Amino acid sequence: MAQSNFDRRRINGPEESYQPIFEPDEEVDSRWKPGSPRKGRAARDIRPIFLQAGLINQANGSAYIETEKTKIACAVYGPRQSKTTVYNEKGRLNVEVKFTPFSCTRRRVPIRDAEDRSVAVQIQQALTSAVRLELLPKSTIDIFVTIIENDGIEGCIAAGSVAASVALADAGIEMLGLVASCSTAVVGEEIWMDPTEQEGHIASGSLVYAGMPALGTITNLWQSGSMTPEQAVKCMEACQECCTDIHAVMAQALLETAQNT
Repeated sequence: MAQSNFDRRRINGPEESYQPIFEPDEEVDSRWKPGSPRKGRAARDIRPIFLQAGLINQANGSAYIETEKTKIACAVYGPRQSKTTVYNEKGRLNVEVKFTPFSCTRRRVPIRDAEDRSVAVQIQQALTSAVRLELLPKSTIDIFVTIIENDGIEGCIAAGSVAASVALADAGIEMLGLVASCSTAVVGEEIWMDPTEQEGHIASGSLVYAGMPALGTITNLWQSGSMTPEQAVKCMEACQECCTDIHAVMAQALLETAQNT
């Protein structure tokens, strides 16, 4: 009996194959030219925000935020007793940031690096002034921020601060106010709100603003690149106006969570 060439243990490919048809590259067509307006939205517009609290049942408080291609989940555990033997009159706020391996265009190694720590430091500085740590002696609050999708480091810091603030409020931790955060970039002579990763590459400088709109205070500022003092002041004023709208979204998300529970 002649042996058949068909292998039943393997999936054989088709007898005929065709060359794949690729769609045109959108990045080449969407390159910004000096003097041209911003594509997709106006210079002072931010991306739509989806924010929901209380998604992680195992945590004391949690929040999920999504702004187009930026997706972040945050969980808060505590307050719980500090493991150190030294007595502290004020509590301690610990922030840990992790990028998922598939969060960026190039796959990331699942270990902590300098970028993770720098984002964690900025989020911690933005939140420390708002949390009443003097009411929690010898206690720690652990905040875990997981960046599921990354579309610009500035947007991750801003969105992470917003999600962490909502998660702290969802955990019932006493705060002076909700911390809203927004980022800006100087592109040419214009100020673009909430820049994406591609817009951040063409920007000469960027600024991340965090504050409590209810009290009119600033908790953290982070500026990188080249920027004049006049441009920095304009960026701060634009962020301050934008944070008022973001604060309303945060309050609405917490209200809906409280009504559903």
